[in-house]
Amino acid sequence: MNLESPKVTIDKSAQDCFDFLSNVENFEKLMPENISKFEVLENDKFLFALKGMPEIILKKKEVVPPNKIVLGAAGGKLDFSLTGDINEIEAGKSEVTLSFEGDFNPMMAMMIKGPISKFIETLATNMPKAI
Repeated sequence: MNLESPKVTIDKSAQDCFDFLSNVENFEKLMPENISKFEVLENDKFLFALKGMPEIILKKKEVVPPNKIVLGAAGGKLDFSLTGDINEIEAGKSEVTLSFEGDFNPMMAMMIKGPISKFIETLATNMPKAI
């Protein structure tokens, strides 16, 4: 299952966006209002939970400064990744797209597609205000 957020334009350089997303503490500022828990576990790993959903632990898996950062599931039964692609479109202005990729059975994919789509869309739309 592959899902993509809308592209958001941010009035910052690609490096500024990358630096923001590289600090896992900053993801708390991007989370939706229905977050019930957020906790930094290590400097590259955090846990969060949305109301009515199980806790999810994300860990930094890959970084390609200043254009890409990949967070992946750290433990748990589900294997997935959340990738931030950052493109500088002009000096001091960047576009960021978040993409979610996971391998789920059809029943699970059907159940989580809506909530995950809304989740990554919220993360993306909160970026211009947070960065």
